[in-house]
Amino acid sequence: MLAAVAATLVSANAVHAADLALTAVALRDKALTDRTAWDVTESLTTEVGARPQGSPAMDRARDWGVAKLKALGFENVHVETFETESWLRGAESAEVVAPFPQKLQILGLGRSAATPPGGLEAEIALFRSYDEMLAQPPGALKDKIAVVTEPMRRTQDIRGYAGAVRARSGGVEAARRGAVAYLVRSISTDDSRLPHGGGAAISGIPMAALSPPDAELLERMVARGNPVRIKLAMASTYRAKAPAYNVVGEIRGREKPEEVIVIGGHLDSWDAGTGAVDDAAGIGITTAAAKLIADLPQRPRRTVRVVMWGAEEQGGSGAAYAEANKAEVPNMIVAGESDLGAGEIFNAKLPAGSLEHPAMEAFAAAVNPLRVIISRDPARDGGADVAGLKRLGAPVVELQQDAGRYFDLHHSADDTLDKVDARELAQNVAVWAAFVYTVADSDIDFRKTASVSQ
Repeated sequence: MLAAVAATLVSANAVHAADLALTAVALRDKALTDRTAWDVTESLTTEVGARPQGSPAMDRARDWGVAKLKALGFENVHVETFETESWLRGAESAEVVAPFPQKLQILGLGRSAATPPGGLEAEIALFRSYDEMLAQPPGALKDKIAVVTEPMRRTQDIRGYAGAVRARSGGVEAARRGAVAYLVRSISTDDSRLPHGGGAAISGIPMAALSPPDAELLERMVARGNPVRIKLAMASTYRAKAPAYNVVGEIRGREKPEEVIVIGGHLDSWDAGTGAVDDAAGIGITTAAAKLIADLPQRPRRTVRVVMWGAEEQGGSGAAYAEANKAEVPNMIVAGESDLGAGEIFNAKLPAGSLEHPAMEAFAAAVNPLRVIISRDPARDGGADVAGLKRLGAPVVELQQDAGRYFDLHHSADDTLDKVDARELAQNVAVWAAFVYTVADSDIDFRKTASVSQ
């Protein structure tokens, strides 16, 4: 009798695994022609545009998110309000006043101090690497504008950015050495004269990103041997606490609604462009993936939750979401976010020990034609806005996008809808839909697979 029961269970599991694989393939194929991700991305960038934390545009983005999720049929749509920092840009200008007067293109860095009324003028101390500046002793930069011109490497993944981004917060170290302001070559891979901004640590001095051509221009001026003087004028407003919002919607599971897959992107953006690749695309990708799953003839067993995190750029949304939902973390099956633009996904890092589970085998088979490599290395990060959930014990997934062009665009005025490739966007939706569905309609427990693999 026991043998017969066991055989029946094995047979039922095999049938379900086959059904998972077939549905994942069907979702993949439908996603490749579905326009939902494009429509969502277009809507956010057109109807709201740039949406820095603490701005009126961010309030409009909150309302947009609620209306969009409801219109797409999501349930339990709600806003989770919290407080975090807000830095908003004012008028900015920079120019070389001697020895060769020229205008410079800058973009103030988040948390920068403003210059005094009328601006600030000083001689520069230029360093071709961040480490070169760090090697300077205390007082070495007294009354100088520190300038770091180290370029960023272009890589397919995020490693080039990870190695370069520390220089963006170099204002703290420059101030410790007596500098009155800090300029850094944009943490970017393009050669445009459009600078790339981003967040930096509070230093108490004005801080700005230089366009790459202007960073190289200053190098050439310094090489001629005469002191180079720059005038900066920068205005901004900073609040240590301002209202912020995470917007949430769900596709409720049919059998185990308390078990949740958390996915999403961040709703806020910097202000130079319209926040298309960073991160309206991520909002579009994850929302569209969940919508495709909702439209299946039968919903999955578990709940799929989309979160539009509201303050990733200036920080706080992930921590706030984790704190507000910490009691639910034991029932969070997996969490992941899309926050690297719309380049094709080329690599998938899954939770530890899960590669041989039938659900993940079904996922791998579905995305193989999309040229997605299933990594032997487990997911370790998941992204900034799921880091808080990970610290509380939630498993994470990393669906890695090709970042080869992303850092030509992000945090700059070039971050606009025309840079989003609709075909590549659809490929992302296909991968996310296949992964989320195979997890949501299976019994996979990533905590158990991780413990077995250890």
